[in-house]
Amino acid sequence: MNAVETRGLAVGWGRHRVLDGLDVALPRGASLALVGTNGSGKSTLLRTIAGLLPPMAGTVSVLGGAPGAQPARVAYLGQFHPQGFVLPLRTRDVVAMGRYPARRLWGRLGRDDRRLVGEAMDRMRITSLARRPLRDLSGGQQQRVYLAQALAWRADLVLLDEPAAGLDVAAVELLARAVDEEVARGAAVVVATHDMRDALAADFAMLLAGRVVAYGPSADAVTDANIRLTFGLAGSDAVPDVALEIDPHHGHHDHPHSH
Repeated sequence: MNAVETRGLAVGWGRHRVLDGLDVALPRGASLALVGTNGSGKSTLLRTIAGLLPPMAGTVSVLGGAPGAQPARVAYLGQFHPQGFVLPLRTRDVVAMGRYPARRLWGRLGRDDRRLVGEAMDRMRITSLARRPLRDLSGGQQQRVYLAQALAWRADLVLLDEPAAGLDVAAVELLARAVDEEVARGAAVVVATHDMRDALAADFAMLLAGRVVAYGPSADAVTDANIRLTFGLAGSDAVPDVALEIDPHHGHHDHPHSH
């Protein structure tokens, strides 16, 4: 059974279709990069998979069920996070929220939950910030906290919308390692990004520009011609350097579940 499977899927909001005719089959233990500019449809597709937007046409199956039906098994990290908490939540409190969906029947967090929270904080190098109020942290530090929350979920499907936003180089490397580790343990990971390095590092890539420009194994989908079409650069030499300079097989992270 695939982690995500769509057939003839159309996504959008209201009466506005952003993408149409999507056929996706993402196996478990594999990663998919959704690549494109702002407005290309990445976030809309991700939100539909997460169950936050209803499909406009076609079908979408998530871990064998309807989107949003299994909250304990799907971690979703959007671009925007709730602000203005009534109480000044500490870093550890926010990361611990990643365990709440799994504990809805039992309530309080147990020893394993606390261990997973601690491991997630260590993976994003924020253990020293555990007692700091979230609102006192920098934007990059807050993003690390939310990433740790997603990691603490231990989900079977991890959905990340522009997860590198606001991160410095060191944190981006931690994120890339964390994605590899999630895939290695058997989870499927979908990352919405505009960075071609993310596409080359993933097992599969879908290049979007209000339509599907290319979809398949990253080494096949990420070509100079497809990149030009994706970023509206047809006939131009102004292609992102990283797209042209990286060998398609460079940076692809091998792991036990590579496809």
